[in-house]
Parts: sequence; C-alpha cells; structure tokens
Amino acid sequence: MPKGYWVSVYRSISDPEKLAAYGKLAPSAVEAGGGRVLTRGSRVVAYDAGIAERTVLIEFDSFEQAVATHESAAYQEALAALAGGVERDFRIVEGLD
Repeated sequence: MPKGYWVSVYRSISDPEKLAAYGKLAPSAVEAGGGRVLTRGSRVVAYDAGIAERTVLIEFDSFEQAVATHESAAYQEALAALAGGVERDFRIVEGLD
C-alpha cells in the first residue's frame, strides 16, 4: 500500500506565537494519526520559484491515514490555533509504493 505524505512549505510566518501554539498541538495529533516527522524546519535551499522558508515533511503508512489525520478533531484544533499566523502551501500526496 502506498504511503501518504504531508508536505507543508511555509511562504511566510507573520505570527510566531500562533506558530508556537500550533507547534504545541500538532505533534500529538500527528502522532495519534500514525505520522512520522521526516523533516521540520531543517536547512532549505530553494530553486525555481521556491522560497527558502520552513518546510515540513510527514510520512504516514497510507494516503488515507494522512487524510484522516488532517481531518481529525485534534489536528483541526491545531489548525485553529495557527489561523492567520502563517501563509503556507500544504498538500497531501500519495507515495509511489
């Protein structure tokens, strides 16, 4: 079964306090959903139209698990804490195998 991945690339962080509040809630929601953080805010080199800002990659055992975790009440609470604090490109993608 193909894995699922959350890919989140931050364009800007306008409210570090909201990001910190999100950072307190999101990890437990991700862990409860079976997610494993592969990278979070590590070094970034951006090419083409990319922005060298915070990038997060989280792996799940399946695409469905990744979607279900995003839709969970716990993660929705984390998103509410983040609202308006960042601009980011967030997507869920299916792995090849």
